[in-house]
Amino acid sequence: MSEQTIQKNNVPCDLDIAQSAKIMPITEIAEKMGILDDELELYGRYKAKVSLDVLERLKDRPDGKYIDVTAITPTPLGEGKTVTTIGLSQGLGKIGKNVCTCIRQPSLGPVFGIKGGAAGGGYSQVIPMEDFNLHLTGDTHAVSISHNLLAAFIDASILHHNPLNIDPLKILWPRVVDVSDRALRQIVIGLGGKENGYPRETGFDISVASEVMAVLALTTDLFDLRKRLGRMVVGFTYDGKPVTAEDLKCAGAMTVLMKDAVKPNLMQTLEHTPCFVHAGPFANIAHGNSSIIADRIALKLADYVVTESGFGADCGAEKFMDIKCRYSGLRPNCVVMVASIRALKMHGGLGTVVAGKPLPEELTKENIPALEKGCENLIKHIESLLNYGVPVVVAVNRFTTDTDKEIETVRRIAKEAGAEDAIPSEVWGKGGNGGKELAEAVVKACDKPSNFKFLYDLDLPIEEKIEIIATKIYGAGRIEYAPEAKKKIKLYNEFGYDKLPINMAKTHLSLSHDPKLKGRPRDFTLPIRDIRASVGAGFLYPLCGDMRTMPGLPSTPAGQKVDIDETGKTVGLF
Repeated sequence: MSEQTIQKNNVPCDLDIAQSAKIMPITEIAEKMGILDDELELYGRYKAKVSLDVLERLKDRPDGKYIDVTAITPTPLGEGKTVTTIGLSQGLGKIGKNVCTCIRQPSLGPVFGIKGGAAGGGYSQVIPMEDFNLHLTGDTHAVSISHNLLAAFIDASILHHNPLNIDPLKILWPRVVDVSDRALRQIVIGLGGKENGYPRETGFDISVASEVMAVLALTTDLFDLRKRLGRMVVGFTYDGKPVTAEDLKCAGAMTVLMKDAVKPNLMQTLEHTPCFVHAGPFANIAHGNSSIIADRIALKLADYVVTESGFGADCGAEKFMDIKCRYSGLRPNCVVMVASIRALKMHGGLGTVVAGKPLPEELTKENIPALEKGCENLIKHIESLLNYGVPVVVAVNRFTTDTDKEIETVRRIAKEAGAEDAIPSEVWGKGGNGGKELAEAVVKACDKPSNFKFLYDLDLPIEEKIEIIATKIYGAGRIEYAPEAKKKIKLYNEFGYDKLPINMAKTHLSLSHDPKLKGRPRDFTLPIRDIRASVGAGFLYPLCGDMRTMPGLPSTPAGQKVDIDETGKTVGLF
């Protein structure tokens, strides 16, 4: 929300709201959910891990309704997906439903960079907000240590006579750290003599870009985690054979480091509805969804489970359907598409939205023609999601400058495109009370028969799977493969990786690969410059343009505002 919006609504800042809220002991939240004492591992009074034993105890209980929250193509400011996710859950609680939320844990990079935290906002947040946005229970640290242990094993193996015949020029495994630090993107290691290792170029990714994090999100239990970690490909031998974590005899130790991280973290919203916070994979080179394990536990404990997919529906929701649901065996009952009037006007040709800068004035004034033009983006996303046979409800994240006429325009267009309804959401300023109408629409949609189907079969060739996603979800006219991408397709066919699902890595700011193409671009050529394999996580990711796996800090990092006050209380988080 802009400062102008905050002032007009007279709503305190997110941190003030979170710190003034009454927090229930997490034992009470767990007890209301039906979690037993010996299934709960406390991390202080207000957060806990939940044992996977609960799944065995409740294996015969029917699953609740499964709801995925996604969005139109966002502006750089985001359109309020997490706010809507939390607010919808609170709204479901307000209308008497037994509900649980499942979301990702944020990375410390964006928290101290430009984006800030990801606990929701206003009166729709996860609390304690500081714990959520900072260390929580240490899962991201476990991912980092596990990842870097494998990196150390690689270099040690090369130094000690290289028994696996690893080609130092074909190592795929960097180091990771959960800080935005552009100076680490490309480095040289092993300097200072033979005892310090083999000198070579490498780099750092941010921790949430690690394949270990993607594995954590897609695993189904501790033993599946062990298998997936072992399958991760870290490089190639001189004769072109893949080298895995299992080959390096490191997967067992990595699993031990991840033994606690595999258990989901239980927290609560401002209105004391339960929330699982677990895993935080990137939404471009990974699939951008919280963990399968958390969703499975929540579906046994609650009648309605609300989860969230990263970025727009062309990114996170497509991967939720075709990757996460494929590995979990779970099927969604409804999709909620978050839109904002300001973003739709931008897609209609108005304004340029820049993160950290005030919203252009033209986006805050009523302009029905620009709005109708921008709704082409909304229409395309609705059409894409209907390919999966799941009902779609549009949530219009309402700002104070939005007019009734604009809301009704979006509602008319959304219903004509096949959505069940389009409901204004005011959960930022009103909490669950601002989401009751949306909750009622979602319950109604969940009661409809679902005819879920995947977009593609795994047995199809790699090229055909890519083409289906590009044409049916993005609206591309043709695919153009760079020589490196063609080389990788041939290689992956030889190794048997061609049966893996596809995780397209592209910009989230356009339906196309080009962030400048707003609205609904049609019949464009989608370039595939390379295709990489996350064999442990279980997907191939084609690169449609350059992908940053290590962000950089802006000139004025958000972390400059974070401090403690005279009482020792955290200030400056947002």
